[in-house]
Amino acid sequence: MLTLYPLSGLFNPPAFYMSGSFGFKPVHLLALAKLFMEYPMSTEFDSLTQCLADNEMVVDGAEIHGMMCGMLCGGMSLSEQQWLVVLQDTMNQGQPLASTVVSQLQNLFNETCQQLVDGQFALRLMLPDDNQPINDRGLALINWVQGFMAGFGLYQQKLSNCSGDVREALQDFSDIARMEEPMNDDEESEQALHEVVEYVRISALLCFNELGQSLLDDQQDTPSVH
Repeated sequence: MLTLYPLSGLFNPPAFYMSGSFGFKPVHLLALAKLFMEYPMSTEFDSLTQCLADNEMVVDGAEIHGMMCGMLCGGMSLSEQQWLVVLQDTMNQGQPLASTVVSQLQNLFNETCQQLVDGQFALRLMLPDDNQPINDRGLALINWVQGFMAGFGLYQQKLSNCSGDVREALQDFSDIARMEEPMNDDEESEQALHEVVEYVRISALLCFNELGQSLLDDQQDTPSVH
């Protein structure tokens, strides 16, 4: 079970811990974060966000990636290509996506699928670098969470079908998405933001672990040719 203590003080929490569903003893999530530095995103936040802006799309890389992850974690097939149409309809007013945007999004989708099925908790959230202002990073996290919830809702409209852990995580996501209070630029806020990012990342993996499609599922869904 993933638990946030306390959500009302989201950017000043004592610690987040992970246990239960993934078979781990409780551990501090900042220690976990160090294990995943070897999984960098080849599609970077700044380059994707700039590409989107150049093509007059009023979303950033975080929201796009969040929605992509939400659809996958909600049960969309790894081989599904309808996600491009969904992003076109929801984030580009139904207009065709530019070829440069499609190319970057396809690379990001492939990379995200690989991270989700890796089995080593390799998922990386597309967020600004740590050298960017803390409130810019906090806003990007909120955008990522909002995108995730929108994408997840397309494939899991009845939360009664989800476990209590997933419903609790989604409730926390809903609270995170409504955060408006600016953060102080200090060490305490930096640590708190890192822990919230890790909580969101692990929660997304929890959703995929329960509801996501595996490569085997995709193979079983694909009819064989004789």
